[in-house]
Amino acid sequence: MTLQLFGHPFSSYTWKGLIPLYENGTAFTFRNLEDPEASAELEARWPLKLFPVLVEGDRTVLEATAIIEYLHVHHPGPVSLIPADPDLAVQARMLDRVFDNYVMGTMQKPVLNSLLPEERRDPIGLDEAMARLDKVYAWLDAHLEGREWAVGEGFTLADCAAAPSLFYADWVRPIPEALANLRAYRARLLARPSVARCVEEARPYRAYFPLGAPDRD
Repeated sequence: MTLQLFGHPFSSYTWKGLIPLYENGTAFTFRNLEDPEASAELEARWPLKLFPVLVEGDRTVLEATAIIEYLHVHHPGPVSLIPADPDLAVQARMLDRVFDNYVMGTMQKPVLNSLLPEERRDPIGLDEAMARLDKVYAWLDAHLEGREWAVGEGFTLADCAAAPSLFYADWVRPIPEALANLRAYRARLLARPSVARCVEEARPYRAYFPLGAPDRD
């Protein structure tokens, strides 16, 4: 049975689903939601039409984190994204939530705010989001002291979440130069072949980004 991943090349959470597939060279078919047929099939499987969604036979897996867990169990490869050490696995899952909820989730506030008519924008909420990003950036910078990757010695679930989160968050709220650990970590993520591939595949869609499409990455 062929794996299918429904998503969009510019979507941060789609990247999170693509990175583990690219890391392990797992065979799959990408169902780009620019295609109306793929979009209609996604809606039939998941009425909320949120993505990515992984399909294998009659099995449908929702949410990027669950997709990575599914691939770890059913399509293991040379890169084990869930650490074998149970304590490290807990840390990887914790950092996965930090990147999704407090980096990516927070940066979506300014993005969505920019899409609203001027009279409906929320300047207080925008300031709060920027302040939260500043706090989580500082926390991550301290956490990354002496580390190459987010958890343990290898590339994990946490890094799959970190790559798209930090890629887009830095467009919204640039990581301060003083936070050298976090800036270097973002650079290492973007240099990793699986992530670099996502960046290149998303490049044609940069005009979709409502706050402008930086050309520095």
